[in-house]
Amino acid sequence: MSVRDAFALVLAGGSGERLSVLAAERAVSAVPFGGKYRIIDFTLSNCCHSGVRRVGVLTQHSPASLHDHIGSGRAWDLDGREPGIVILQPYLTREHARWYRGTADALAQNWDAIEDSRAERVLVLSGDHVYKMDYRALVHPHERTRAAVTIAVLPVAPERTRRFGMVTTEPDGRVVRFEEKPQHTDARLASMGVYLFETGVLREALRGHPVDLAVDVLRPLVEAGERVQTCLFEGYWEDVGEIATYHRASLDLLKPEPRLQLHDARWPVLTRDEERPPVLLLPGADVQGSLVANGCRVAGRVRNSVLFPGVTVHPGAEIVDSVVMLDVSVGRGAHVHRSILDKFARVGEGAMVGEGERSDEPALAWLDGLTLVGKDAAIPDGARIGPQVVVGVGAGDADFGAGRLAPGTRGSDRMATQGLV
Repeated sequence: MSVRDAFALVLAGGSGERLSVLAAERAVSAVPFGGKYRIIDFTLSNCCHSGVRRVGVLTQHSPASLHDHIGSGRAWDLDGREPGIVILQPYLTREHARWYRGTADALAQNWDAIEDSRAERVLVLSGDHVYKMDYRALVHPHERTRAAVTIAVLPVAPERTRRFGMVTTEPDGRVVRFEEKPQHTDARLASMGVYLFETGVLREALRGHPVDLAVDVLRPLVEAGERVQTCLFEGYWEDVGEIATYHRASLDLLKPEPRLQLHDARWPVLTRDEERPPVLLLPGADVQGSLVANGCRVAGRVRNSVLFPGVTVHPGAEIVDSVVMLDVSVGRGAHVHRSILDKFARVGEGAMVGEGERSDEPALAWLDGLTLVGKDAAIPDGARIGPQVVVGVGAGDADFGAGRLAPGTRGSDRMATQGLV
């Protein structure tokens, strides 16, 4: 049996608190990445290239932009005669009215879709990871060992183990211990959030109304002695659900030999694209070591940065070590340093964003020294926005007071109430 016969379920309903302003009005999986893509494009592209033809996307938090992006699934060849792609979200009936409580509960609430698929195996995937993987690699170890579940794993450094589900295995790859985000562990293999279940095993595991897939399903299966097998993955993989990892993964694309190849014709990342004119480099443009998408107009200096479609860099402006999303305008003489600017933001003339001394305050460590500017925000001319500042969605002149925001500034009440800092 091939992975083509499995029913793939993509968990894409996360609210993304760790991405702060970037996920204020969209699901994590819908966050733009890599100059023209959305994060979920990587998982859906993997499904397409692996031959998976039945895909369900489980959504919940701010799903509108994600639904619009996926559409009929045409970009990933999932709109044919076969079942293709279906959006699964919480719904209201006379007997049923509740949000998904967690990843396992999301699967349980959509069990009728799994049953209707008549699939003997269920491929459970996360929609907020960036990687390229042939899911057919899971099938061989799964069938060879007659596993109940096969988990894709990869080695991680000791200092990163607290971010992941960590597994300890026997020499043949069988999991003997599963720890969810342990503070201390000797395990070195992390779960990638890619699971191949026998449908009958998953059905029984969900009968007890579990909430979390790792804690309430996988760990009990291991402890009960079920055969949970691993499949070692040796390629690039990153959980971009945090500001630091999102920024790092974005700039990793700019290396001379990036581990994640966006230009690999053998395994292209597919997306719903939009027509934009070619990049226009105007007199005074100076671009080095950067990704610049179609529709950009550059008359300033860009270094080691990712520019999404439609970005305008006015004369004398400078962008360094930053991610600048769709249709952002950086005014004449403005400087943007180690920042992430969401779509439609405007940086006024002569404004400084992200420059200055960063704070060592532990409460600001999650920002990794970065400055975040929310969608539709307008930074006034000449404003000074230091590092480790979060500018809220739609912020305007009235939100900047004297025009100077120091590291860790909460901003106005309007900005703070959106949970951005």
